[in-house]
Amino acid sequence: MRTEERKLLVLLAIVIVAALLAIVQIRAERSGEPSPIAVAASYLIAGSENVVASVGNAIGGGASAVLSFPSLRARNAALVAANEALLERNARLHQELADALAIAGIHRLRENDPQGIPARVIGFPPEGATRSITIDRGSLAGVRRDDGVLAPGGVVGRVSQVTPLEATVVLATDFSSRIPAIVRNGRWWGIARGNLHSIRLDYVTLDANLRVGDVVVTGNGRTFRAGIPIGRIVKIDRNDSSLYQTAILQPSVRLNALDRLLVVAR
Repeated sequence: MRTEERKLLVLLAIVIVAALLAIVQIRAERSGEPSPIAVAASYLIAGSENVVASVGNAIGGGASAVLSFPSLRARNAALVAANEALLERNARLHQELADALAIAGIHRLRENDPQGIPARVIGFPPEGATRSITIDRGSLAGVRRDDGVLAPGGVVGRVSQVTPLEATVVLATDFSSRIPAIVRNGRWWGIARGNLHSIRLDYVTLDANLRVGDVVVTGNGRTFRAGIPIGRIVKIDRNDSSLYQTAILQPSVRLNALDRLLVVAR
């Protein structure tokens, strides 16, 4: 088909389509109904307007976010700083509460020992040395050798060395420690000896009805008054070939976490 014929066919198709659209428009006007052509055109226009509005909103929102980014960074930095300040304050309040409870515990101890000398732990020996601590009170404060040392939970140990400003306290778990002891339930006597990480109750008669969980307290001796908790029985060793039985005590005080103490004299 030649080019002239193709052009003629296209022209005829355009004329026919235009004629059909004109007929549709005339019929719609005569019937009083909206023209399908106008309805379609309105949908196309509205859709294009929505697209343009959405693109405009997106561009405007992005521009607003870019402009507000420095402000958001500043607010985030302020929130991080405020959170860190709250965490620091919370830690400080916890420490102040722990100190207040420790001080209150020492005050309760002084009700039974009004002449007791409050002290704080300032040193521990190197690993492998004796089970002892150093406190911040010495002879100038009235501390003397063989004075007993207590914590709110019970026995800590005894003073072994004294300088004018400091003193060394041998803990109840040290191998050199010896404390007259009584099993509170039954009033059985024994000697509480240091056992490194625990306390060993020796020389308890075989007829003593020891039980796991029994509390062992001090007897009246050179260092301590009677009735101060030493520890609680966690294990019992009965040997038929011996005249005595032995018990292992868990100390009544956490001897690896000492802070405020009371030195008492007999």
